[in-house]
Amino acid sequence: MDRLQKLDALRSLISRRGIDFLVIPSTGPNFSDQVPDHWKIIEWLTGFTGSNAVVVVSRSFAGLWTDSRYYLQAGKQLTGSGFDLMFPGILQSPDYTDWLADNCNNGDAIGFDGRILSISDFRKINNKLKSRSVNYLTDCDLISGIWTDRPEMAGAAAWDHPVRFSGKDRSSKLSEVREQMRKRSIDQHLLTSPEDIMWLLNIRGYDLEFTPVFLSYFLISEGSAVLFAGIEKIRPELLHEFSGLKIQVKEYNSVTGALSSLKEGSSLLVSPDTTSVTLYNSIPESVRIIEDVSIPCRMKAVKNQVEIKNTEDVMVKDGVALTKFFFWLENNIGNPGMTEISVASKLQEFRESQIDYLGPSFKTISAFNENSAFPHYETGTGFSATFEGNGILLIDSGGQYTGGTTDITRTIVIGTPTVKQRRDFTLVLKGHIALACAKFPAGTKGYQLDLLARKTLWENGINYGHGTGHGVGFCLNVHEGPQSISPAANKTIIEAGMILSNEPAVYREGEYGIRTENLMICYEDEETEFGQFLKFDTLSLCYIDKNLLDKTLLSDQEVAWLNRYHEELFSKIAPFLTVEEKDWLRLKTNSV
Repeated sequence: MDRLQKLDALRSLISRRGIDFLVIPSTGPNFSDQVPDHWKIIEWLTGFTGSNAVVVVSRSFAGLWTDSRYYLQAGKQLTGSGFDLMFPGILQSPDYTDWLADNCNNGDAIGFDGRILSISDFRKINNKLKSRSVNYLTDCDLISGIWTDRPEMAGAAAWDHPVRFSGKDRSSKLSEVREQMRKRSIDQHLLTSPEDIMWLLNIRGYDLEFTPVFLSYFLISEGSAVLFAGIEKIRPELLHEFSGLKIQVKEYNSVTGALSSLKEGSSLLVSPDTTSVTLYNSIPESVRIIEDVSIPCRMKAVKNQVEIKNTEDVMVKDGVALTKFFFWLENNIGNPGMTEISVASKLQEFRESQIDYLGPSFKTISAFNENSAFPHYETGTGFSATFEGNGILLIDSGGQYTGGTTDITRTIVIGTPTVKQRRDFTLVLKGHIALACAKFPAGTKGYQLDLLARKTLWENGINYGHGTGHGVGFCLNVHEGPQSISPAANKTIIEAGMILSNEPAVYREGEYGIRTENLMICYEDEETEFGQFLKFDTLSLCYIDKNLLDKTLLSDQEVAWLNRYHEELFSKIAPFLTVEEKDWLRLKTNSV
Protein backbone atom coordinates (compact mmCIF):
# COMPACT_ATOMS: atom_id res chain seq x y z
CA MET A 1 0.00 0.00 0.00
CA ASP A 2 1.10 3.55 -0.64
CA ARG A 3 0.55 6.20 2.03
CA LEU A 4 -2.81 7.38 0.73
CA GLN A 5 -4.05 3.78 0.67
CA LYS A 6 -2.84 3.29 4.24
CA LEU A 7 -4.72 6.42 5.33
CA ASP A 8 -7.89 5.22 3.58
CA ALA A 9 -7.59 1.80 5.24
CA LEU A 10 -7.09 3.43 8.64
CA ARG A 11 -10.13 5.65 8.15
CA SER A 12 -12.21 2.60 7.29
CA LEU A 13 -11.24 1.05 10.66
CA ILE A 14 -11.90 4.33 12.45
CA SER A 15 -15.39 4.42 11.00
CA ARG A 16 -16.06 0.80 11.96
CA ARG A 17 -14.99 1.40 15.57
CA GLY A 18 -17.09 4.55 15.85
CA ILE A 19 -14.04 6.72 16.49
CA ASP A 20 -14.24 10.42 15.69
CA PHE A 21 -10.57 11.26 16.32
CA LEU A 22 -7.66 8.81 16.52
CA VAL A 23 -4.51 10.04 18.30
CA ILE A 24 -1.18 8.35 17.52
CA PRO A 25 2.04 9.44 19.32
CA SER A 26 5.51 8.63 17.99
CA THR A 27 6.55 6.94 21.23
CA GLY A 28 6.48 3.21 21.73
CA PRO A 29 5.80 1.60 25.10
CA ASN A 30 9.32 2.62 26.19
CA PHE A 31 8.50 6.36 25.84
CA SER A 32 11.87 7.22 24.38
CA ASP A 33 12.95 9.24 21.34
CA GLN A 34 14.22 5.92 19.97
CA VAL A 35 11.66 3.17 19.43
CA PRO A 36 11.87 -0.32 17.93
CA ASP A 37 10.93 -0.66 14.25
CA HIS A 38 7.82 -2.50 15.41
CA TRP A 39 6.52 0.73 16.96
CA LYS A 40 7.48 3.21 14.20
CA ILE A 41 3.81 3.68 13.36
CA ILE A 42 3.99 7.30 12.23
CA GLU A 43 6.93 6.61 9.93
CA TRP A 44 5.08 3.68 8.32
CA LEU A 45 1.85 5.65 7.97
CA THR A 46 3.10 9.07 6.88
CA GLY A 47 6.72 8.73 5.75
CA PHE A 48 7.91 11.17 8.43
CA THR A 49 11.06 9.83 10.10
CA GLY A 50 11.55 12.37 12.91
CA SER A 51 11.64 11.19 16.51
CA ASN A 52 8.96 13.50 17.90
CA ALA A 53 5.46 13.72 16.44
CA VAL A 54 1.77 13.24 17.09
CA VAL A 55 -0.78 12.32 14.43
CA VAL A 56 -4.51 12.97 14.62
CA VAL A 57 -6.79 11.29 12.09
CA SER A 58 -10.53 11.71 11.61
CA ARG A 59 -12.82 10.73 8.73
CA SER A 60 -12.09 14.05 7.00
CA PHE A 61 -8.80 15.27 8.48
CA ALA A 62 -5.25 13.98 8.94
CA GLY A 63 -2.59 16.14 10.59
CA LEU A 64 0.91 15.71 11.98
CA TRP A 65 2.43 17.86 14.72
CA THR A 66 6.18 18.04 15.33
CA ASP A 67 8.70 20.50 16.76
CA SER A 68 10.99 23.08 15.17
CA ARG A 69 13.87 20.64 14.69
CA TYR A 70 11.84 18.73 12.12
CA TYR A 71 9.68 21.35 10.45
CA LEU A 72 11.64 21.59 7.17
CA GLN A 73 12.11 17.82 7.07
CA ALA A 74 8.43 17.13 7.74
CA GLY A 75 7.39 19.56 5.04
CA LYS A 76 9.25 17.49 2.47
CA GLN A 77 8.48 14.03 3.80
CA LEU A 78 4.72 14.57 4.16
CA THR A 79 4.26 15.62 0.53
CA GLY A 80 1.73 13.28 -1.06
CA SER A 81 0.92 11.53 2.22
CA GLY A 82 -2.54 13.03 2.78
CA PHE A 83 -1.34 14.53 6.08
CA ASP A 84 -1.24 18.26 6.81
CA LEU A 85 1.79 19.60 8.64
CA MET A 86 0.72 21.41 11.79
CA PHE A 87 3.39 23.55 13.43
CA PRO A 88 2.59 25.69 16.46
CA GLY A 89 4.42 28.99 16.63
CA ILE A 90 5.47 29.72 13.07
CA LEU A 91 2.41 28.74 11.04
CA GLN A 92 0.07 29.70 13.88
CA SER A 93 -1.29 26.16 14.05
CA PRO A 94 -2.74 25.22 17.44
CA ASP A 95 -1.19 22.49 19.54
CA TYR A 96 -2.87 19.16 18.84
CA THR A 97 -4.67 19.29 22.18
CA ASP A 98 -5.99 22.77 21.32
CA TRP A 99 -6.97 21.53 17.89
CA LEU A 100 -8.92 18.68 19.45
CA ALA A 101 -10.63 21.13 21.79
CA ASP A 102 -11.63 23.30 18.84
CA ASN A 103 -12.94 20.42 16.76
CA CYS A 104 -14.49 17.96 19.23
CA ASN A 105 -18.19 17.97 19.98
CA ASN A 106 -20.09 16.54 22.91
CA GLY A 107 -20.44 12.81 22.51
CA ASP A 108 -17.41 12.39 20.23
CA ALA A 109 -15.13 9.39 20.72
CA ILE A 110 -11.37 9.86 20.94
CA GLY A 111 -9.38 6.71 20.40
CA PHE A 112 -5.78 5.80 21.10
CA ASP A 113 -3.63 2.79 21.94
CA GLY A 114 -3.28 3.05 25.71
CA ARG A 115 0.00 1.15 25.65
CA ILE A 116 1.82 4.01 23.88
CA LEU A 117 0.12 7.12 25.28
CA SER A 118 1.56 8.26 28.60
CA ILE A 119 -0.75 9.21 31.42
CA SER A 120 0.74 12.72 31.41
CA ASP A 121 -0.08 13.19 27.72
CA PHE A 122 -3.57 11.82 28.27
CA ARG A 123 -4.11 14.40 30.99
CA LYS A 124 -3.07 17.18 28.63
CA ILE A 125 -5.77 16.03 26.21
CA ASN A 126 -8.34 15.60 28.95
CA ASN A 127 -7.62 19.01 30.49
CA LYS A 128 -8.26 20.70 27.17
CA LEU A 129 -11.49 18.77 26.69
CA LYS A 130 -12.87 19.01 30.22
CA SER A 131 -15.68 21.26 29.03
CA ARG A 132 -16.73 18.58 26.53
CA SER A 133 -18.50 15.33 27.20
CA VAL A 134 -16.27 13.00 25.17
CA ASN A 135 -15.68 9.27 25.29
CA TYR A 136 -12.16 7.82 25.45
CA LEU A 137 -11.43 4.48 23.79
CA THR A 138 -8.07 3.29 25.15
CA ASP A 139 -7.66 0.00 23.26
CA CYS A 140 -7.44 1.31 19.68
CA ASP A 141 -4.55 -0.62 18.17
CA LEU A 142 -5.95 -0.16 14.67
CA ILE A 143 -2.59 -0.18 12.91
CA SER A 144 -2.08 -3.90 13.53
CA GLY A 145 -5.10 -4.51 11.31
CA ILE A 146 -3.47 -2.93 8.25
CA TRP A 147 0.30 -3.15 8.82
CA THR A 148 0.63 -6.70 7.52
CA ASP A 149 4.44 -6.77 7.21
CA ARG A 150 5.09 -5.15 10.57
CA PRO A 151 8.60 -5.96 11.91
CA GLU A 152 8.82 -8.40 14.80
CA MET A 153 10.36 -7.40 18.09
CA ALA A 154 14.00 -8.38 18.59
CA GLY A 155 14.62 -11.58 20.52
CA ALA A 156 18.36 -11.36 21.25
CA ALA A 157 19.52 -12.12 24.79
CA ALA A 158 20.63 -9.43 27.25
CA TRP A 159 24.26 -9.04 28.23
CA ASP A 160 26.00 -8.20 31.47
CA HIS A 161 27.53 -4.72 31.86
CA PRO A 162 30.54 -5.35 34.12
CA VAL A 163 31.21 -3.41 37.32
CA ARG A 164 34.58 -2.27 35.94
CA PHE A 165 32.51 -0.06 33.64
CA SER A 166 29.44 0.67 35.77
CA GLY A 167 31.29 1.37 39.01
CA LYS A 168 28.60 -0.19 41.24
CA ASP A 169 27.18 -3.68 41.44
CA ARG A 170 23.48 -4.48 41.18
CA SER A 171 23.11 -5.16 44.89
CA SER A 172 24.47 -1.72 45.83
CA LYS A 173 22.20 0.07 43.39
CA LEU A 174 19.14 -1.84 44.55
CA SER A 175 19.99 -1.02 48.16
CA GLU A 176 20.28 2.67 47.37
CA VAL A 177 16.90 2.69 45.62
CA ARG A 178 15.27 0.89 48.55
CA GLU A 179 16.86 3.30 51.01
CA GLN A 180 15.30 6.24 49.17
CA MET A 181 11.97 4.40 49.04
CA ARG A 182 12.06 3.92 52.82
CA LYS A 183 12.82 7.61 53.41
CA ARG A 184 9.80 8.55 51.30
CA SER A 185 7.48 5.84 52.70
CA ILE A 186 7.15 4.17 49.29
CA ASP A 187 6.16 0.49 49.32
CA GLN A 188 6.63 -0.25 45.61
CA HIS A 189 8.31 1.50 42.73
CA LEU A 190 7.36 0.81 39.10
CA LEU A 191 10.10 1.46 36.55
CA THR A 192 8.80 1.86 33.00
CA SER A 193 11.87 3.27 31.24
CA PRO A 194 14.20 0.53 29.92
CA GLU A 195 17.17 2.87 30.39
CA ASP A 196 16.46 3.10 34.13
CA ILE A 197 16.15 -0.68 34.36
CA MET A 198 19.31 -1.41 32.36
CA TRP A 199 21.32 0.99 34.51
CA LEU A 200 19.93 -0.37 37.79
CA LEU A 201 20.57 -4.03 36.93
CA ASN A 202 23.86 -3.54 35.03
CA ILE A 203 22.50 -5.19 31.90
CA ARG A 204 22.08 -4.11 28.30
CA GLY A 205 20.12 -5.41 25.31
CA TYR A 206 19.42 -5.21 21.59
CA ASP A 207 15.80 -4.06 21.14
CA LEU A 208 16.74 -0.61 19.81
CA GLU A 209 19.04 0.19 16.92
CA PHE A 210 21.07 2.84 18.71
CA THR A 211 20.47 2.36 22.45
CA PRO A 212 21.56 -0.93 24.09
CA VAL A 213 18.36 -1.78 25.98
CA PHE A 214 15.49 -4.23 25.81
CA LEU A 215 11.86 -3.38 26.48
CA SER A 216 10.99 -4.22 30.06
CA TYR A 217 9.30 -3.14 33.27
CA PHE A 218 10.57 -3.49 36.82
CA LEU A 219 8.59 -3.54 40.06
CA ILE A 220 10.67 -3.21 43.21
CA SER A 221 9.59 -3.46 46.84
CA GLU A 222 11.45 -3.77 50.14
CA GLY A 223 12.09 -7.51 50.01
CA SER A 224 11.73 -8.50 46.36
CA ALA A 225 11.50 -7.33 42.78
CA VAL A 226 10.12 -8.50 39.45
CA LEU A 227 11.62 -7.91 36.00
CA PHE A 228 8.97 -8.09 33.29
CA ALA A 229 10.67 -9.00 30.02
CA GLY A 230 10.89 -11.71 27.47
CA ILE A 231 12.22 -14.59 29.57
CA GLU A 232 14.25 -15.75 26.58
CA LYS A 233 16.29 -12.52 26.87
CA ILE A 234 17.76 -13.47 30.26
CA ARG A 235 20.63 -15.95 30.13
CA PRO A 236 20.84 -18.69 32.78
CA GLU A 237 23.81 -17.10 34.54
CA LEU A 238 21.90 -13.82 34.88
CA LEU A 239 18.80 -15.67 36.09
CA HIS A 240 20.91 -17.31 38.77
CA GLU A 241 22.33 -13.99 39.96
CA PHE A 242 18.91 -12.35 39.88
CA SER A 243 17.56 -15.17 42.00
CA GLY A 244 20.20 -14.44 44.63
CA LEU A 245 19.02 -10.81 44.65
CA LYS A 246 15.38 -11.96 45.01
CA ILE A 247 14.51 -10.74 41.51
CA GLN A 248 11.93 -12.79 39.67
CA VAL A 249 11.67 -12.70 35.86
CA LYS A 250 8.17 -12.79 34.39
CA GLU A 251 6.71 -12.29 30.94
CA TYR A 252 6.63 -8.72 29.65
CA ASN A 253 2.84 -8.49 29.29
CA SER A 254 2.15 -9.86 32.77
CA VAL A 255 2.93 -6.48 34.33
CA THR A 256 -0.69 -5.32 34.17
CA GLY A 257 -1.79 -8.35 36.19
CA ALA A 258 0.89 -7.68 38.79
CA LEU A 259 -0.19 -4.06 39.13
CA SER A 260 -3.85 -4.96 39.45
CA SER A 261 -2.94 -7.28 42.37
CA LEU A 262 -1.08 -4.69 44.44
CA LYS A 263 -1.95 -4.70 48.14
CA GLU A 264 -4.80 -2.47 49.22
CA GLY A 265 -3.57 0.66 50.97
CA SER A 266 0.01 0.28 49.74
CA SER A 267 1.91 3.09 48.00
CA LEU A 268 3.39 3.02 44.51
CA LEU A 269 5.84 5.47 42.88
CA VAL A 270 5.40 5.93 39.12
CA SER A 271 6.71 8.40 36.55
CA PRO A 272 3.70 9.83 34.67
CA ASP A 273 5.81 10.76 31.63
CA THR A 274 6.84 7.13 31.03
CA THR A 275 3.84 5.25 32.41
CA SER A 276 1.22 4.32 29.85
CA VAL A 277 -2.51 4.83 30.24
CA THR A 278 -2.94 1.06 30.14
CA LEU A 279 -0.54 0.48 33.02
CA TYR A 280 -1.85 3.38 35.07
CA ASN A 281 -5.45 2.26 34.69
CA SER A 282 -4.56 -1.24 35.91
CA ILE A 283 -3.53 0.10 39.35
CA PRO A 284 -6.32 -0.41 41.92
CA GLU A 285 -7.96 2.74 43.30
CA SER A 286 -7.05 1.58 46.80
CA VAL A 287 -3.34 1.99 46.05
CA ARG A 288 -1.83 5.38 46.92
CA ILE A 289 -0.04 6.56 43.77
CA ILE A 290 2.97 8.85 44.12
CA GLU A 291 4.04 10.57 40.90
CA ASP A 292 7.59 11.73 40.30
CA VAL A 293 10.65 11.11 38.17
CA SER A 294 11.91 7.61 38.93
CA ILE A 295 14.60 7.18 41.56
CA PRO A 296 17.08 5.45 39.18
CA CYS A 297 16.54 8.22 36.61
CA ARG A 298 17.95 10.78 39.02
CA MET A 299 20.66 8.40 40.24
CA LYS A 300 22.01 7.54 36.80
CA ALA A 301 22.09 11.21 35.75
CA VAL A 302 24.95 11.79 38.22
CA LYS A 303 27.87 9.69 37.03
CA ASN A 304 30.10 8.00 39.59
CA GLN A 305 33.90 8.24 39.45
CA VAL A 306 34.30 4.95 37.57
CA GLU A 307 31.76 6.03 34.95
CA ILE A 308 33.50 9.40 34.60
CA LYS A 309 36.93 7.79 34.14
CA ASN A 310 35.55 5.35 31.57
CA THR A 311 33.81 8.20 29.74
CA GLU A 312 37.07 10.16 29.58
CA ASP A 313 38.80 7.10 28.11
CA VAL A 314 36.00 6.69 25.56
CA MET A 315 36.35 10.34 24.52
CA VAL A 316 39.96 9.66 23.58
CA LYS A 317 38.93 6.65 21.49
CA ASP A 318 36.19 8.61 19.82
CA GLY A 319 38.52 11.55 19.26
CA VAL A 320 41.07 9.30 17.59
CA ALA A 321 38.41 7.91 15.26
CA LEU A 322 37.18 11.41 14.41
CA THR A 323 40.70 12.72 13.78
CA LYS A 324 41.54 9.84 11.46
CA PHE A 325 38.23 10.37 9.69
CA PHE A 326 38.71 14.11 9.10
CA PHE A 327 42.30 13.50 7.96
CA TRP A 328 40.97 10.95 5.45
CA LEU A 329 38.19 13.32 4.37
CA GLU A 330 40.50 16.24 3.67
CA ASN A 331 42.76 14.00 1.60
CA ASN A 332 39.94 12.45 -0.42
CA ILE A 333 37.41 15.25 -0.77
CA GLY A 334 38.00 15.68 -4.50
CA ASN A 335 37.33 12.04 -5.34
CA PRO A 336 34.36 11.51 -7.65
CA GLY A 337 31.25 9.91 -6.22
CA MET A 338 31.78 11.04 -2.62
CA THR A 339 28.38 11.59 -1.01
CA GLU A 340 26.86 12.33 2.37
CA ILE A 341 26.14 8.61 2.79
CA SER A 342 29.63 7.44 1.84
CA VAL A 343 31.18 9.92 4.26
CA ALA A 344 28.93 8.76 7.11
CA SER A 345 29.83 5.14 6.34
CA LYS A 346 33.54 5.95 6.39
CA LEU A 347 33.23 7.57 9.82
CA GLN A 348 31.54 4.42 11.05
CA GLU A 349 34.53 2.37 9.81
CA PHE A 350 36.95 4.47 11.85
CA ARG A 351 34.85 4.08 14.99
CA GLU A 352 34.56 0.33 14.47
CA SER A 353 38.35 0.07 14.75
CA GLN A 354 38.20 1.26 18.38
CA ILE A 355 38.20 -1.23 21.26
CA ASP A 356 34.85 -1.73 23.05
CA TYR A 357 32.90 0.05 20.31
CA LEU A 358 29.34 -1.26 20.07
CA GLY A 359 27.76 0.87 17.35
CA PRO A 360 26.45 4.38 16.65
CA SER A 361 24.49 6.16 19.38
CA PHE A 362 22.15 7.61 16.74
CA LYS A 363 21.99 7.80 12.96
CA THR A 364 24.84 9.96 11.74
CA ILE A 365 23.83 13.30 10.24
CA SER A 366 26.09 14.04 7.30
CA ALA A 367 24.67 17.17 5.68
CA PHE A 368 26.14 19.36 2.94
CA ASN A 369 25.16 22.96 2.24
CA GLU A 370 21.37 23.48 2.27
CA ASN A 371 20.84 20.03 3.83
CA SER A 372 22.72 21.16 6.92
CA ALA A 373 19.96 23.72 7.55
CA PHE A 374 17.76 20.80 8.72
CA PRO A 375 18.66 20.41 12.43
CA HIS A 376 17.92 16.66 12.26
CA TYR A 377 18.58 15.99 8.60
CA GLU A 378 18.01 12.37 7.62
CA THR A 379 21.11 11.40 5.65
CA GLY A 380 20.19 9.15 2.75
CA THR A 381 16.43 9.55 3.04
CA GLY A 382 15.67 9.44 -0.69
CA PHE A 383 18.67 11.61 -1.60
CA SER A 384 22.37 11.91 -0.83
CA ALA A 385 24.17 15.07 -1.89
CA THR A 386 27.58 14.96 -3.52
CA PHE A 387 30.27 17.45 -2.54
CA GLU A 388 30.52 19.83 -5.45
CA GLY A 389 32.04 23.30 -5.16
CA ASN A 390 32.52 25.29 -1.99
CA GLY A 391 30.26 24.54 0.93
CA ILE A 392 29.50 23.76 4.53
CA LEU A 393 29.58 20.14 5.77
CA LEU A 394 27.92 19.40 9.12
CA ILE A 395 28.53 16.03 10.72
CA ASP A 396 26.64 15.12 13.90
CA SER A 397 27.61 11.66 15.11
CA GLY A 398 28.12 9.55 18.18
CA GLY A 399 29.16 6.15 19.39
CA GLN A 400 28.09 3.57 21.93
CA TYR A 401 31.02 2.06 23.77
CA THR A 402 30.97 -0.37 26.66
CA GLY A 403 32.53 2.45 28.68
CA GLY A 404 30.26 5.32 27.67
CA THR A 405 28.26 7.19 25.05
CA THR A 406 29.43 10.00 22.77
CA ASP A 407 27.70 12.74 20.77
CA ILE A 408 29.59 15.41 18.84
CA THR A 409 28.93 17.82 15.99
CA ARG A 410 31.54 19.48 13.83
CA THR A 411 30.98 21.91 10.98
CA ILE A 412 33.79 22.25 8.45
CA VAL A 413 34.21 24.19 5.23
CA ILE A 414 34.96 22.57 1.91
CA GLY A 415 36.73 25.11 -0.25
CA THR A 416 36.54 28.79 0.63
CA PRO A 417 33.99 30.10 3.15
CA THR A 418 31.96 33.26 2.64
CA VAL A 419 32.14 36.21 5.01
CA LYS A 420 28.65 35.38 6.29
CA GLN A 421 29.57 31.73 6.93
CA ARG A 422 32.65 32.75 8.91
CA ARG A 423 30.62 35.24 10.92
CA ASP A 424 27.88 32.72 11.71
CA PHE A 425 30.40 30.04 12.66
CA THR A 426 32.24 32.41 14.99
CA LEU A 427 29.06 33.67 16.65
CA VAL A 428 28.05 30.05 17.34
CA LEU A 429 31.50 29.34 18.74
CA LYS A 430 31.26 32.37 21.03
CA GLY A 431 28.01 31.00 22.47
CA HIS A 432 29.59 27.56 22.83
CA ILE A 433 32.58 28.98 24.71
CA ALA A 434 30.37 31.12 26.96
CA LEU A 435 28.50 28.04 28.18
CA ALA A 436 31.65 25.92 28.42
CA CYS A 437 33.21 28.56 30.69
CA ALA A 438 30.15 29.08 32.87
CA LYS A 439 30.60 29.30 36.64
CA PHE A 440 27.38 29.15 38.60
CA PRO A 441 26.05 28.56 42.13
CA ALA A 442 24.74 25.19 43.30
CA GLY A 443 21.01 24.97 42.73
CA THR A 444 21.15 26.43 39.21
CA LYS A 445 18.78 24.94 36.65
CA GLY A 446 19.42 24.40 32.95
CA TYR A 447 17.11 27.10 31.69
CA GLN A 448 19.12 29.65 33.69
CA LEU A 449 22.25 28.69 31.74
CA ASP A 450 20.66 28.52 28.30
CA LEU A 451 20.91 32.27 27.74
CA LEU A 452 24.72 32.12 27.92
CA ALA A 453 24.84 30.18 24.64
CA ARG A 454 22.24 32.37 22.93
CA LYS A 455 23.20 35.87 24.09
CA THR A 456 25.67 36.69 21.29
CA LEU A 457 23.40 35.16 18.67
CA TRP A 458 20.41 37.14 19.94
CA GLU A 459 22.45 40.34 19.88
CA ASN A 460 22.99 39.68 16.18
CA GLY A 461 19.35 38.85 15.44
CA ILE A 462 19.90 35.07 15.31
CA ASN A 463 18.28 32.20 17.20
CA TYR A 464 17.88 28.42 16.98
CA GLY A 465 14.75 26.43 17.71
CA HIS A 466 16.10 23.54 19.78
CA GLY A 467 17.57 23.24 23.24
CA THR A 468 21.22 24.00 23.88
CA GLY A 469 22.01 20.88 25.85
CA HIS A 470 20.67 17.45 26.79
CA GLY A 471 21.81 14.86 29.27
CA VAL A 472 23.77 11.86 28.00
CA GLY A 473 23.59 8.29 29.26
CA PHE A 474 26.39 5.87 30.10
CA CYS A 475 26.28 3.17 27.43
CA LEU A 476 22.61 4.11 27.23
CA ASN A 477 20.43 6.72 25.55
CA VAL A 478 22.37 9.58 23.98
CA HIS A 479 19.45 11.80 25.04
CA GLU A 480 19.01 11.28 28.77
CA GLY A 481 17.04 13.19 31.38
CA PRO A 482 16.03 14.60 33.66
CA GLN A 483 18.58 17.42 33.17
CA SER A 484 18.71 19.71 30.15
CA ILE A 485 19.83 23.18 29.08
CA SER A 486 17.03 24.87 27.15
CA PRO A 487 14.47 27.67 27.44
CA ALA A 488 11.96 25.13 28.79
CA ALA A 489 11.41 25.54 32.53
CA ASN A 490 12.93 22.19 33.54
CA LYS A 491 13.11 22.19 37.34
CA THR A 492 16.01 19.73 37.50
CA ILE A 493 19.09 21.20 39.18
CA ILE A 494 22.42 20.84 37.37
CA GLU A 495 24.66 18.77 39.65
CA ALA A 496 28.29 17.72 39.73
CA GLY A 497 28.69 14.47 37.80
CA MET A 498 26.03 15.25 35.19
CA ILE A 499 27.04 15.05 31.53
CA LEU A 500 25.38 17.48 29.12
CA SER A 501 25.79 18.54 25.53
CA ASN A 502 26.69 22.09 24.49
CA GLU A 503 25.33 22.73 20.98
CA PRO A 504 24.34 26.24 19.91
CA ALA A 505 23.62 26.63 16.21
CA VAL A 506 22.56 28.75 13.24
CA TYR A 507 20.28 27.43 10.48
CA ARG A 508 19.71 29.41 7.29
CA GLU A 509 17.00 27.73 5.25
CA GLY A 510 18.10 26.92 1.71
CA GLU A 511 21.72 27.86 2.45
CA TYR A 512 23.49 26.04 5.30
CA GLY A 513 23.48 25.13 8.97
CA ILE A 514 26.25 25.49 11.53
CA ARG A 515 26.38 23.66 14.85
CA THR A 516 29.29 23.10 17.24
CA GLU A 517 28.65 20.42 19.84
CA ASN A 518 30.78 19.00 22.62
CA LEU A 519 29.85 16.98 25.68
CA MET A 520 30.83 18.41 29.03
CA ILE A 521 30.70 17.25 32.63
CA CYS A 522 29.70 19.37 35.59
CA TYR A 523 32.08 19.49 38.57
CA GLU A 524 32.38 21.33 41.87
CA ASP A 525 34.56 24.41 41.79
CA GLU A 526 35.21 26.65 44.79
CA GLU A 527 33.07 27.09 47.87
CA THR A 528 32.84 30.66 49.12
CA GLU A 529 30.89 32.52 51.76
CA PHE A 530 28.09 32.57 49.16
CA GLY A 531 28.02 28.80 48.82
CA GLN A 532 29.25 26.09 46.48
CA PHE A 533 29.97 26.99 42.86
CA LEU A 534 30.09 24.65 39.86
CA LYS A 535 31.77 24.65 36.44
CA PHE A 536 31.90 22.51 33.30
CA ASP A 537 34.80 20.55 31.86
CA THR A 538 34.66 19.76 28.14
CA LEU A 539 34.96 16.03 27.41
CA SER A 540 34.75 15.75 23.60
CA LEU A 541 38.02 15.80 21.68
CA CYS A 542 37.96 16.95 18.05
CA TYR A 543 39.44 20.01 16.41
CA ILE A 544 37.31 23.05 15.59
CA ASP A 545 37.76 24.24 12.01
CA LYS A 546 39.83 27.42 12.13
CA ASN A 547 39.20 28.01 8.42
CA LEU A 548 35.69 29.10 9.39
CA LEU A 549 36.83 31.49 12.12
CA ASP A 550 36.66 35.26 12.04
CA LYS A 551 39.22 35.95 14.74
CA THR A 552 38.29 39.62 14.89
CA LEU A 553 35.00 38.62 16.54
CA LEU A 554 36.70 36.68 19.34
CA SER A 555 37.80 38.18 22.64
CA ASP A 556 41.22 37.42 24.11
CA GLN A 557 39.54 35.10 26.62
CA GLU A 558 37.75 33.20 23.84
CA VAL A 559 40.96 32.82 21.86
CA ALA A 560 42.69 31.51 24.99
CA TRP A 561 39.90 28.94 25.53
CA LEU A 562 40.17 27.70 21.95
CA ASN A 563 43.95 27.41 22.15
CA ARG A 564 43.77 25.52 25.47
CA TYR A 565 41.14 23.17 24.07
CA HIS A 566 43.19 22.43 20.97
CA GLU A 567 46.38 21.89 22.97
CA GLU A 568 44.65 19.47 25.32
CA LEU A 569 43.07 17.41 22.55
CA PHE A 570 46.38 17.26 20.66
CA SER A 571 48.20 15.92 23.73
CA LYS A 572 45.56 13.23 24.27
CA ILE A 573 44.98 12.20 20.64
CA ALA A 574 48.43 12.49 19.05
CA PRO A 575 49.96 9.34 20.65
CA PHE A 576 47.48 7.18 18.72
CA LEU A 577 48.08 8.70 15.28
CA THR A 578 50.47 8.02 12.42
CA VAL A 579 53.22 10.56 11.75
CA GLU A 580 51.23 12.05 8.85
CA GLU A 581 48.05 12.28 10.91
CA LYS A 582 49.92 13.83 13.82
CA ASP A 583 51.51 16.51 11.61
CA TRP A 584 48.11 17.28 10.12
CA LEU A 585 46.46 17.56 13.56
CA ARG A 586 49.27 19.86 14.74
CA LEU A 587 48.38 22.28 11.94
CA LYS A 588 44.68 22.04 12.80
CA THR A 589 45.32 22.79 16.48
CA ASN A 590 48.07 25.42 16.29
CA SER A 591 47.38 28.59 18.22
CA VAL A 592 44.96 31.02 16.64
